[in-house]
Amino acid sequence: MPRLASVADLEALRERLRTAADAGRARIAVCTGTACHAYGCEAVADAFERAVAERGLAGTLAVRRTGCHGFCERGTWVAVHPEDTCYDRVDPADAGRIVDAVAAGAVAEDLVYADPVSGARIARAADIPFYRRQQRTVLGPNRWLDPGDIEDYVRGGGYAALARVLSGMRPEEVIAAVGAAGLRGRGGAGFPTGAKWEAARRAGGAPKWVVVNCDEGDPGAYMDRSLMEGNPHAVLEGLAIGAYAVGARGGVMYVRWEYPLATRNADRAIVQAREYGLLGERVLGTDFAFDVRVHRGAGAFVSGEETAMLAAIEGRPGEPSLKYVYPAERGLHGKPTVINNVETWANVPLIVERGPTWFGSLGTARSKGTKIFSLVGKVNNTGLVEVPMGMTLRELVYDVGGGIPRGRRFKALQIGGPSGGIVGEEALDTPVDFEALTAIGAMMGSGGIVVMDDTTCVVAAVRDLVAFCHDEVCGKCVPGREGMRLLRGWMDDICAGRADASVLARVPDVTEVMREASLCALCVTATNPVQTSLRYFSAEYAAHVEGRRCPAKVCPDLLEYRISAQKCDVACTACLQNCPTEGAILGRKGTRKQIDQEKCVKCGVCIEVCPTRFTAVAKFSGEPVPKAFRTVPA
Repeated sequence: MPRLASVADLEALRERLRTAADAGRARIAVCTGTACHAYGCEAVADAFERAVAERGLAGTLAVRRTGCHGFCERGTWVAVHPEDTCYDRVDPADAGRIVDAVAAGAVAEDLVYADPVSGARIARAADIPFYRRQQRTVLGPNRWLDPGDIEDYVRGGGYAALARVLSGMRPEEVIAAVGAAGLRGRGGAGFPTGAKWEAARRAGGAPKWVVVNCDEGDPGAYMDRSLMEGNPHAVLEGLAIGAYAVGARGGVMYVRWEYPLATRNADRAIVQAREYGLLGERVLGTDFAFDVRVHRGAGAFVSGEETAMLAAIEGRPGEPSLKYVYPAERGLHGKPTVINNVETWANVPLIVERGPTWFGSLGTARSKGTKIFSLVGKVNNTGLVEVPMGMTLRELVYDVGGGIPRGRRFKALQIGGPSGGIVGEEALDTPVDFEALTAIGAMMGSGGIVVMDDTTCVVAAVRDLVAFCHDEVCGKCVPGREGMRLLRGWMDDICAGRADASVLARVPDVTEVMREASLCALCVTATNPVQTSLRYFSAEYAAHVEGRRCPAKVCPDLLEYRISAQKCDVACTACLQNCPTEGAILGRKGTRKQIDQEKCVKCGVCIEVCPTRFTAVAKFSGEPVPKAFRTVPA
């Protein structure tokens, strides 16, 4: 294990790795991100290793366990390099056939990705619609890199940016490059990274700190997790460059408690970097000294706010504090501290290596580079995507996401996590741009996107988001604590048909106070789902409040389940046998079944188990009930 004592040593190691005997081997890259673990990816990787060994192909074919490839719903995903042939939903039983095909220079055609719309088999990633419109500058290495092998990262050019900085750039030049590139924080606020670094560099006091924010508590969001799992050295290299630029000697990677794989890979990357002389005293033989540790968070959503995070790292309750002095001036242990999220740090080596002009050529005038999103919900292609800033929401949903499943109609899109906005179809042509999203009432946030179709009740979705934020608020400030309590109660009442028009009239006053007076961004932005949904879906709120009905037929308190006298198969007892509430289904075998509305808990089991579901059993919400569905004497 070489300890690199100079930049020349690093370049010599890279050259040896690139010309080594195994460098030219074909690679079978098995995605072993968290999502693919749910599909049994470890068993798939084991099967590939056995197949290679049994055929004596270890000298020509290597198996790599990599990070997330992005197409999460099609896991376990496998890619063969250098051809970039892709196989989806791979089982251990498929491994032998794929290995045989690779050895023969062929493709196992019936196992490659099948387009769900056309049915066509598509072998290369560049031709798959999900990947075609993406620009995976940050996520790209996840598809071939073993996150547990520092030499894999070095072979691909890793730590070259750090070497360039240490051997030929002054700290102020590094900050100027980041500023000229136009890099803005990817954690949600979009604050210019160069300006934050410059404030920390100019601040007095030592030691200074740099911190990685890998808290990422947004439901449905997993961008930072996947980067930390799949390419921890890129984050570590960006952190080291930032430390050099601002004059820090210590760094902390704050990783969410629920991310055990990210924690493991980050810990391992730090150990390896120390062993190779890329962390510690005299990094690469220079006067630069820097070390990092991982702090595992306790799972509080509010700790994603930077002052709450610093409190948690110091061993105090993770509660935010007033920012009359910013962390860049006085942060961790009272010293100047730079906090950026995982994606922001991972962009830094790319900017140093390729230049600020390259980075600035991507995106829009005010929002440069690419952005990683988790695209989930009612969309055909769910997964992790990276696109240039400026792509429209419509292109994300339909070109990258493949549109809405089962021919349903698009209804809404939530962007920016539980504190993000919910916008309607009229906002789909908005570009992904910090200011453009803010203008429609949404926000970039960390990058979580949830797509909703016409079976979704937007009001119920907002209720769930408000409930989440209410549960996660720290309660330290009155506007946040009491505002969230009021909003949660009102949303519960609206969905239950208990609210009147006065409730909707009071919402703007409460949300305005929360936005103006709350202590931290959690309660300031937690009003976004309510405000934007009222803007785009006022008719749906009116239906709940004035009509006591749920147009999407989702809210249980506004529903009635009824059985058709014409469609009910009297010989069937499926609803009777599966109903969880005794006495809710009236009738017996040989008679028409009916539902006792007083006892029905609106669970929907009767529809799911009915052989002629959606015709014999139906949901009604406020509309006239057809005669065939009306209750008749038993």
